[in-house]
Amino acid sequence: MTVSTSGSKGGPQTKVLKILLLLAVIYTLYLAKSLLIPLFFSAFVALLLSPLVAIARKIYIPRTISAAALMVLLLTPFTFLGLQLAEPAERWMQALPKMAAEITQEIDEISDSLVEETDQPVAEPKKEESDSFFDWFGDDEEDEAEQVEPPPEEQNTVSDKLKQNSIEMAISVLSNAPLLLAQIFACLIFIFFLLVFGPGLFKVFIRDFPIVTNKRRALVLVHHIQRELSAYIVTISIINALLGTATAVVFTYLEIDDAILWGALVALMNFVPYLGGLASCSILLVAGMVQFGLVSTAFLPAAVFLGINILESQLITPAVLGRSMQLNPLIIILWLSIAGWLWGIVGVLLAVPILMSFKIILKNLGALSHWVKLIETK
Repeated sequence: MTVSTSGSKGGPQTKVLKILLLLAVIYTLYLAKSLLIPLFFSAFVALLLSPLVAIARKIYIPRTISAAALMVLLLTPFTFLGLQLAEPAERWMQALPKMAAEITQEIDEISDSLVEETDQPVAEPKKEESDSFFDWFGDDEEDEAEQVEPPPEEQNTVSDKLKQNSIEMAISVLSNAPLLLAQIFACLIFIFFLLVFGPGLFKVFIRDFPIVTNKRRALVLVHHIQRELSAYIVTISIINALLGTATAVVFTYLEIDDAILWGALVALMNFVPYLGGLASCSILLVAGMVQFGLVSTAFLPAAVFLGINILESQLITPAVLGRSMQLNPLIIILWLSIAGWLWGIVGVLLAVPILMSFKIILKNLGALSHWVKLIETK
């Protein structure tokens, strides 16, 4: 009886411990986001570059030199692109309050015209003159009540709110710039040290740690996971880069202002499936309204990008990645929500690569196969 009683109590206790462990992991991920975000980003970049460092090592080039050369080759185009985008990005950030004021002014004019049309006085039927005794009471009071105007309400509430939000967003971006620069610098350091010292640490771990029993299988498994992850990250990065390039070229042909800026923006946002395309369309719609005004031409940038994005997401990406690299759309949306809640915008950008990494690792380990099937279900 004692054994069965302890066993019956052990079940609920185990479930409670699992729930507490899950909550502890979520709390840790939330608190350690300033450390984990650079680590995850650095790990993804190191996965891309580590095969090149290994090839250079085979031709007797030291890891330090090859890693430094790859870092320079990686930073040069992004630095050049950043210099090209700095001026238009700064101009748009400074123009946000003015843009919000102009758009809200147009909205106010449209709403005022609609209110004037709906508030036109309606001709009231003439009252028959009556010499009734009761006409001496009440009529004057009703007329006076009709002449009393309601108290004035606040005007331009929507306009003031939009202006305030645009100013707050600009201040938030500027205030977070030092932290962003510090995280970028930390990422560069992490990437360099992972490329130089990561393989040595991994070999020591596989060879000397007793937790690894089948060392040969562990090496083959890790190399296979690394190859699949590298292939996925490289493929997605190339597709997004081509999407941004095509958008910038078409925008330049259509004489849309700051075409390179919008191309870089949509390429970055496309790392977020579904929601990234919607966000890009919304931003391009505002850009079109600013450049062309509230006319039908304002929909041109968003419409052109939507056509390119549909071509990429429905035809090119599925054909290139194949079914083995596909994810369930509902799982993606739920995972994006969780990552955004934990880590903000950067977490949303890293969410899908992290989810794909977990799926590839679990699939190669042969663990939790039911979860892998759930993630892949279409």
